[in-house]
Amino acid sequence: MTTNTSTTTSTTTTTSNPTPDAAAAGTWQLGDRTVNRIGLGAMRLIGMPWDATPRDRDGSMAVLRRAVELGVDHIDTAAFYFTPVRSANELISTALQPYGDDLTITTKVGPARSRNGDYEEMARPDQLRAQVEENLRQLGRDHLDVVNLRWGTRMAGEGRAPESVAEHFGALAELREAGLIRNLGISNVLSEQLTEAMAIAPVVCVQNQYGLTSREDDAVLALCGEHGIAFVPFFAVGAAVPGASPRGGADETGQAEVAAVAAAHGATPAQVRLAWTLHRGPHVLAIPGTGSPAHLEENVAAGALRLTDEELTLLDGIASNS
Repeated sequence: MTTNTSTTTSTTTTTSNPTPDAAAAGTWQLGDRTVNRIGLGAMRLIGMPWDATPRDRDGSMAVLRRAVELGVDHIDTAAFYFTPVRSANELISTALQPYGDDLTITTKVGPARSRNGDYEEMARPDQLRAQVEENLRQLGRDHLDVVNLRWGTRMAGEGRAPESVAEHFGALAELREAGLIRNLGISNVLSEQLTEAMAIAPVVCVQNQYGLTSREDDAVLALCGEHGIAFVPFFAVGAAVPGASPRGGADETGQAEVAAVAAAHGATPAQVRLAWTLHRGPHVLAIPGTGSPAHLEENVAAGALRLTDEELTLLDGIASNS
């Protein structure tokens, strides 16, 4: 079993602090990298495909620079995060180079997109090196801090199949041995797939869909905790945000309970959802995405929000009633 430590603050801090600090949520170890538990997801920096207009380039770079100023030292991205006029990796490279020594950039490989943006069949194991090298070029790095194997197209609750990840993860393990990658993670997997990957090479993080009303991967979260692996939810807040998903309207499950907790803390519902996620365990990280400086500051401030046992019980009950 891998040992790990998390540093947290025992102070009950409100989100009204005018200068949020990503360190307020504590830290976790991603392999050889120490990161604050509040990070930034880069996908929304480019705007979503269904947005009416492209997101402003200068504004997105300002968000990246402000994130670093607020102590965000963990940014999640991918070469396949692009629109016809924006690339997440290019924005990161332009805004943040020269990179600080404490900045950890996590990327992912597996999904493949053509030049016109259409998704193609998932990369074969022998194609993963080209994807890793694409990320290296775009980010201007000679190695990648963390690379996740992003598996499959189905999300939690959609009937993911327990297919073997061994050949793909083994190919990434070889690139780790070659020095192109420092640490390996895996994304959108079941418990048995995580166990299979751990038998091949050390796994430092798991990125799965997870949130207050999307709890299908409780078992994966627990397995990560047992092995000292970071559990990094994606779409932890987006399900409740109108327009955040092309699959329909916002999920209003538990809206009243979340609003009540938010009011008690002078916080927003999104901040409560992020804080609840971080309370799931010291090994749980957050990578909320945004292209808004104001929302960025709210997200970082959520790391200082301490929920009471009664509030956690109330929020935990939302999933069982949904």
